[in-house]
Amino acid sequence: MSFSAVDHGMMARALRLAEQGLWTTSPNPRVGCVLVRDGEVVGEGWHAKAGEPHAEVHALRAAGDKARGATAYVTLEPCSHFGRTPPCAEALIAAGVGRVLAAMTDPNPLVAGRGLEKLRLAGIETASGLLEVEARELNIGFVSRMTRGRPWLRLKAAASLDGKTALNNGLSQWITGPEARRDGHRWRARACAILTGIGTVRDDDPALTVREVVTSRQPLRVIVDSRLETPPAARILQGGGVLIAAAVDDPEKAALLRSTGAEILFLPNADGKVDLRDLMIALGLRGINEVHAEAGFKLNGSLLREGLVDELLLYLAPCLIGDQASGLFNLPELTTLSGKRNLQIRDLRQLGSDIRLIARPS
Repeated sequence: MSFSAVDHGMMARALRLAEQGLWTTSPNPRVGCVLVRDGEVVGEGWHAKAGEPHAEVHALRAAGDKARGATAYVTLEPCSHFGRTPPCAEALIAAGVGRVLAAMTDPNPLVAGRGLEKLRLAGIETASGLLEVEARELNIGFVSRMTRGRPWLRLKAAASLDGKTALNNGLSQWITGPEARRDGHRWRARACAILTGIGTVRDDDPALTVREVVTSRQPLRVIVDSRLETPPAARILQGGGVLIAAAVDDPEKAALLRSTGAEILFLPNADGKVDLRDLMIALGLRGINEVHAEAGFKLNGSLLREGLVDELLLYLAPCLIGDQASGLFNLPELTTLSGKRNLQIRDLRQLGSDIRLIARPS
């Protein structure tokens, strides 16, 4: 099916609505809906939070009787199953809409085309694929969890122009300026979980909460700590919402950490370290769509070597620190350039005096 300029404009509007749920919809996808009849927007809505009405319901309520015969522009295929809320496909049928355009089909196996099929069987004209790339990017974590069984992992790091993240004595605050740090908190806010390692906890004692932007929820904080060495007084343990992934069960240390409210998950690999791939699968089973990693060069390197990094979020400051400082990734030495890890740059921009680069493994 070919889509008109009006179709493109209305779906773009629905995507902007969906973005309003960027920080709040987890574990659900971000979805927007616009209802149009006779060239007029008669209702619109977006999904705000799991357990609350979906975007289509909000739009139908706003439209009332004007929904009959209208075209519904939805950024994700309407659901066809009972979850926390009734199926949106049935709500659209009951309202008498005449046409439904979806940006993309739902990757959830419980839906996966069944929503659009239900609409077609009810005599409603349907199509999908309008601004699909944009819709998929908006829900990249949800798509990852539904199709791969694990979250989308975004690795954030800040470095000097010579690729150094900290001095040899451990000092690292602050390499980048306030604009870059604030932008980093926006990325934290959209994630379902923030991942770090015991080295960062010991060296920097970070809280790893969202502070620079207003948010209605804090992501789960996850510490990779093979031997349960997290200090009970660490700032990251304050306020709850912490999961510690360990490899060695020390009952005394475990009891002390649990007394702070932390949850401990034992996921050892054959080397006595935390099995990072199993950790990602475990997070996926908990409904985690996006993981935002802020760690040191050892864990950063391990995540890359395991093939778990889906996206790099790098902030580069206009300064030089020197070759004795700590680097970005603990990766094995190469003897030929054929072994280099190629990246595709997706976005490049300046924030204050710093450069932000978003790249994905090719």
